[in-house]
Amino acid sequence: MKAAAGLVLALALAGPAGAESLKIDPTHSTVSFKVRHLFTKVTGQFRKFEGVVQLDEANLAASKVSATIQSASIDTNVEARDKDLRSARFFDVLKFPTLSFETTAITDVSGTKGTLKGTLTMHGVKRDVVLATEFLGKGKDPWGNVRYGFHAETKVNRKDFGMVWNEAVEAGGVLVGDEVEISLDIEALPATP
Repeated sequence: MKAAAGLVLALALAGPAGAESLKIDPTHSTVSFKVRHLFTKVTGQFRKFEGVVQLDEANLAASKVSATIQSASIDTNVEARDKDLRSARFFDVLKFPTLSFETTAITDVSGTKGTLKGTLTMHGVKRDVVLATEFLGKGKDPWGNVRYGFHAETKVNRKDFGMVWNEAVEAGGVLVGDEVEISLDIEALPATP
C-alpha cells in the first residue's frame, strides 16, 4: 500500500520575488491516502511531516512548495498493518526514512485553482507527479495569527515507486490495488525569521 505522496513540505529554497514564506502547521494539516484492499478501500495518513510554501498571491503560478514526510509515521489505525507497511515489503522505512516533494511548475491557474507539478521521491524512486490544487484563502485565527489554507489531490501507482508486493486471491485478482489516491489538506502560517 503506498500512501504517498505526499506532499507536505520541508525546506524551501529562496522564494520567488513577491512571495511570502509559509510554514506548514502539521497540527492542523492532513496528508492522507486511500488504496484498494480486495473490494473496499483502506484509508491512512502520515502523522509527521513538514514543509514550506512560497506563496505569491498576485501570481499563483510563481508559488513553490517543498515538503518532507517521515515514512515511519504511516498510520492506518491498525498497528499490525502499519508494521507491515513500514517493512521492506512496502515503504522499507529503515532504508528510506522520508518521502519528499519539490515543485517544478504551477500551470493552468484559474482563480484560486491550478495544476501543481513536481517531483515526488518515495521508496528511493523519483517520479513526476501532478496535483489538482486549490488555494482556499487566508484569515486570522482567534489569537491573531494569519493562516492560509490549501487543498491538493493526486493519484499515483505504487509500482512506479518500486512497491510491487501483492498476493493473488482465490476469486481472481490481487489483494492490494496499485493506484493510490492522495489528499492533502494544508494549513500554513507565516514562517518566522
